[in-house]
Amino acid sequence: MEWEMFDFGVLLGPIIGVAIIVVLIQLVSLPFWLLKNSVLGAIMLYLFNFLNVFVIKITFIHCLIVGIFGVPGIIGLVIYLNYFK
Repeated sequence: MEWEMFDFGVLLGPIIGVAIIVVLIQLVSLPFWLLKNSVLGAIMLYLFNFLNVFVIKITFIHCLIVGIFGVPGIIGLVIYLNYFK
């Protein structure tokens, strides 16, 4: 087999196609991931407020922060809202 006759488009086409599909799947799944984490953050904030340790308003931004960062997000919100704001 001569290398001058080999068509690299045969290999490059499927690789680019798979890369495009992976990027599209990531773009479609990102809003669902954010929504799921926001709901979990709201539940965590509700439970945290239920214990009456510190009161944090349940807003979308607070839910998103807690949903993405988890317990460190709650700690950061408590420190920010009670000591710096």
